[in-house]
Amino acid sequence: MAFFQRIFFLSTLLFHLFTISSSIGINYGTLGNNLPPPAQVANFIKTKTIFDSVKLFDTNPEVLRAFANTGIFVTVTVGNGDIPALADLNNARQWVANNIVPFYPQTRFLYIAVGNEIFNTGDNNLIFKLVPAMRSIHKALLLARIYNIKVTSPHSVAILGKSEPPSQGRFRPGYDRIVFGPMLKFLRQTKSPFMVNPYPYFTYTPNMASYALFKRNAGIRDRYTGLRYTNMFDAMMDAMHSAMKASGYGDVNIVVGETGWPTSCDGYVACSLKHAALFNGHLVRHVNSRRGTPLMPNRRFETYLFGMFNENLKPGPNAERNWGIFQPDFTPIYDAGLLRRQSGGRRGRRGGGSTRPRPRSAAWCVPKAGVSNAALQANIDYVCSQGVDCRPIQAGGACFQPNDVRSHASYAMNAFFKAKGQHSYNCDFSHSGVLVSHNPSYGTCRFA
Repeated sequence: MAFFQRIFFLSTLLFHLFTISSSIGINYGTLGNNLPPPAQVANFIKTKTIFDSVKLFDTNPEVLRAFANTGIFVTVTVGNGDIPALADLNNARQWVANNIVPFYPQTRFLYIAVGNEIFNTGDNNLIFKLVPAMRSIHKALLLARIYNIKVTSPHSVAILGKSEPPSQGRFRPGYDRIVFGPMLKFLRQTKSPFMVNPYPYFTYTPNMASYALFKRNAGIRDRYTGLRYTNMFDAMMDAMHSAMKASGYGDVNIVVGETGWPTSCDGYVACSLKHAALFNGHLVRHVNSRRGTPLMPNRRFETYLFGMFNENLKPGPNAERNWGIFQPDFTPIYDAGLLRRQSGGRRGRRGGGSTRPRPRSAAWCVPKAGVSNAALQANIDYVCSQGVDCRPIQAGGACFQPNDVRSHASYAMNAFFKAKGQHSYNCDFSHSGVLVSHNPSYGTCRFA
């Protein structure tokens, strides 16, 4: 019987791996006092979004029960402070018995993430106990006859001592041999991925905005390979891959544990709804295109966006509380193409059957009075990057004249509003849009 059990689990594992290789997942944090119950969250993710996997930052029993029998793949996280104790096999076995066994296999665990960016803590006790803890948890799973959960650990790009150009990416001196060599060896042996958290947001500068946000730009050439990079995400991924290859483990798979963009912060120019929508929308299309990166072509990386909701109880700067993609009522804070579409091309109902009411049919979206040209130009750039037809406001188009930013923004904002289903939140544009009841069409320029 044990033989057939092992065969079953191995075949299940292969199914998981082939399925997950094309997934877009979401990080689901719960540090908020206004968030919906986990059961509602699980149902929303399953029925209304494109996400087929979720990453949690703990092992909350209520959340794990909520995802039981949903088919959603679940990653749980071991707290940083628990790492030293879990280097002992007996403690690891108890952790698995408490946090995995009661929910398995109804909850479809995929990864156990041991710690979260522990190199950022600077605590060498945690750092040097990380790989032993990973080994102990893996062995504890096997002893519990659980063969299809992988053990990994997420890391920020700060683990790199060198990241530019991408082909010269290297781990921090010393740690490459003492920590990352043994860790990557363990990941190779267990066929587990190396989990990384590349955030172009944290290296954003206004002069590099297009490069960070996947917008059209001339790119940056790696002088050692001759390869050209047109977005920062690819450069970060290839720098990590180069570091792994230099350590002898370029064959280990990479999973993106976190990436995203905040919508609000303490006056920092990078934060906005437009930037968040641009980054996440372009990222999802880029990952799903299977283009891969210059050094890893034709790859579709399993990627977890950050995050599900704004978390109003998180400590730190304002930006820490504003990474969410959805409101607590499940309406999108911005549109990044993450909701499923039902027949007819309309987005499905959200949040247990409720929908936001549509405005009356005779409504058009135009800029508010007093909005700056810079903000309006940003609206135009955003709309035209979302697949909306902007040819009418290009030279020779029916709405090109008058050739001014406000006139062009009026057409673009309304076209976006109409194309996205005429929901009021699709005329927000960071509070620069307003719905009006009069048709702004003129001459040969017809507003939908």
